[in-house]
Amino acid sequence: MFKRVMYSLLTVIVCFILSFFSISLRADTSSDKVQSISLSSLNLAHMSTGYGTVQIDKSVQGKPLTIAGQTYPHGIGTHAFSVLYLDLNGQARRFKMQIGVDDETAGRGTITCKIYADEKKVYDSGVIKAHAKPVLIDLDLTGIKYMYLVITDGGDGIGFDHVDLINPVIEYTETPPTTLPSPLVSEEKFILTPKPSPKPSINGPRVYGARPGHPFLYRIPATGNRPMKFQALNLPASLSLDSQTGIITGSTPSQRGDYQVTFVAENKLGKDSRPFKIVVGDMLALTPPMGWNSWYIFYNNVTEDDMRNVADVMISSGMADFGYMYVNIDQSWQQERDKKPHRDPLGAILPNSKFPDIKGMVDYIHSKGLKAGLYSSPGPWTCGPYVGSYQHEEIDARKYAEWGFDFLKYDWCAYSEVCPNNSLAEMMKPYQKMGRILKQLDRDIVFNLCQYGMGDVWEWGGQVGGNCWRTTGDLGSPTGFYSIGLSNARHYKCAKPGQWNDPDYILIDDTITPNEQYSYMSMWCLMASPLIYSRDMNKLDDFTLNILCNAEVLDVDQDPLGRQARIVTLTEEILVLAKPMADGSLAVGLFNLDFLERNVKASWHDLGLNGPQRVRDLWRQLDEAKACNDQYQVTLPRHGVKLIRLFPKEKM
Repeated sequence: MFKRVMYSLLTVIVCFILSFFSISLRADTSSDKVQSISLSSLNLAHMSTGYGTVQIDKSVQGKPLTIAGQTYPHGIGTHAFSVLYLDLNGQARRFKMQIGVDDETAGRGTITCKIYADEKKVYDSGVIKAHAKPVLIDLDLTGIKYMYLVITDGGDGIGFDHVDLINPVIEYTETPPTTLPSPLVSEEKFILTPKPSPKPSINGPRVYGARPGHPFLYRIPATGNRPMKFQALNLPASLSLDSQTGIITGSTPSQRGDYQVTFVAENKLGKDSRPFKIVVGDMLALTPPMGWNSWYIFYNNVTEDDMRNVADVMISSGMADFGYMYVNIDQSWQQERDKKPHRDPLGAILPNSKFPDIKGMVDYIHSKGLKAGLYSSPGPWTCGPYVGSYQHEEIDARKYAEWGFDFLKYDWCAYSEVCPNNSLAEMMKPYQKMGRILKQLDRDIVFNLCQYGMGDVWEWGGQVGGNCWRTTGDLGSPTGFYSIGLSNARHYKCAKPGQWNDPDYILIDDTITPNEQYSYMSMWCLMASPLIYSRDMNKLDDFTLNILCNAEVLDVDQDPLGRQARIVTLTEEILVLAKPMADGSLAVGLFNLDFLERNVKASWHDLGLNGPQRVRDLWRQLDEAKACNDQYQVTLPRHGVKLIRLFPKEKM
């Protein structure tokens, strides 16, 4: 009996000791305790957004987070295209959130959410529509080092894609996650465009539209060592050329028709020539306009001195030698709403104090051989607190011509205040009115319709006198260029000489990767888009100039046939665009839309080609070693591009 009691007591003591050590062991591993952190508490300055700014516990418009009628107290408001890169340190366990389109869009907007973990796609929501209940995401992140959260449009452009991330939480053990300013994939800037030869090379468009008897100004774009001497063979008698600067001035011939001119540029190292056709008639902008706009760098703070400086840099940087010619002010040159007088005694619009000599500024830009553009709205006010042209359209247009402007961006903005309804007729009305007035002026003014694609403007923009028209909302940030570009690409049938689809400005900068910058420029050129740069001209570097100033890439945009590339292949991962060229060749862009490396190919059958083709790499300006017989394929890095031009083999 005693032995049994002692045995039982010993058993209890052993169990107690084992239990004590088990508790101690758990205490020693308390560092494995799972903790939670909200994405809202991280540095969201690194989170990109296609419009506006990222909001904490509010929608992108600063309102309560509301999806399908339910309001949520905590989350993040953003706008497609939106990307967030996260360093998880291998300590994450789960990611949880709900996602949907905010009710503030009134039923508009579609989005998708994709999540990549250590270079693998681990989640795809598919299309999420407005008014739909939020989609629950719950992912195991055990062992994952890096995560990319990518929110795109639902295939219809980023308009009204207001995204709510409800209670986004990451569970982790020791080290909390942090946001990253750029993806894990490190990309050094790599220059593909060869430096221009010191010998003369004439660039820019081969065709130019002008109206009879109007002032004419054109600077022959040419690279090569200066000094350089220019000639313009068969130049109409009403025009004259400065042989030292290459600037042509005078008046367009009064007789309609085509005037075939040959430009010649010569320096000590050689000579180059290029045909140039002046088409005197009713149509301007026979190739897409190229230049610069003040909006995305200065916003409402641009000054007259800034504009003069940009003209100087456009020459000194060499951009003008590749065909960039427009120097355009966006809004904020007019008087503000609360500062009067808005107009002179005759009713003409007045510039504000930042533009004390607006005509002198235009004359200065013209003295460089460049053209000047400005901005207004058909409404009583612009999108900012500045005076628009409502009920003063004709006197304003005549004042623009008197000042010497060559380009007008006409932004819908406050016209919605006086527009009785959203009928197609009402959408067309203000542009039809200004378009008619511009055609009656004694000056050529390219007419840019900025009304964000409302009423399918690509179908009627040319009818109201437009030379180019925005097909989407503002790009806002370069990170959204794929969504905006793909939306614009769908309207390829509506583009032609003098009438161009406009997906917004060129915003290439270091907020997107080098591969993305090449992709951006390739897409815009294939789409025959206006190439209007809107970044700081004083910060141009060799890499940016390599993107902006590749003559063979720009030739795709400026091709006189005036065709926009069609979509040959489009999936969530790859895009192939093909643009017919005037010489019978075909420009083709192969794009990797994915965050992972992809093989992209284009078959001759899909491209409408037959027989062997010579392949020209346009970014490298090199012929590839072998002709291709029935297809072209290439392996591309994340968001990479290959831009080629295919010539029938007999033209080798």
